[in-house]
Amino acid sequence: MDILLGICLGISLSAACGFRVFVPPLAMSIAALTGVWVPAPGFEWIGSYEALVAFSIATLIEVTAYYIPWLDHFLDALATPVAVATGTIITASMFTHFDPVLQWSVAAIAGGGSAAIVEGITNITRLFSTTTTGGLGNPVLATFETATSIVLSILRILLPIFTAILLAMLLGVAVSKIWQMRGVKQQSVTTTE
Repeated sequence: MDILLGICLGISLSAACGFRVFVPPLAMSIAALTGVWVPAPGFEWIGSYEALVAFSIATLIEVTAYYIPWLDHFLDALATPVAVATGTIITASMFTHFDPVLQWSVAAIAGGGSAAIVEGITNITRLFSTTTTGGLGNPVLATFETATSIVLSILRILLPIFTAILLAMLLGVAVSKIWQMRGVKQQSVTTTE
């Protein structure tokens, strides 16, 4: 059961990293400092005041930067590998007393993978928003992404299993919408030929 719970916790926070990289580590730092969550051995640094300050500053810079039109696309390019790395570390920090090979294998696959999937979906969504609204819709998208990351991070701490279910539903809707957009685009290409 500990493995399943750790995977659910890790995937939820890693997916939240796909929306905003530094919001989940900030939530983890707050949870560790308040005693709500105990990090795995070797990850105690997440609950330090230094980490709290660093994650707070990084979150503020990241959230603000997504409201600057040209900078949001630049951040998307940088955010993908950082989100995958952060998702992997976050998931690894959920497992206590595990074999390191199992810990890091599951972390890379589940945590890094879920962060990469969500980050990819947000990149596609931002590209679609830019092409259809000329970038005017990007601040609305940035607000939604930040809010989603905050809500997933808080829910992960309070209701980890519920958060995993909510995340699966959210990803299902996103993939469905992308599939529909792809179908509309292919249909318009076919009718113009």
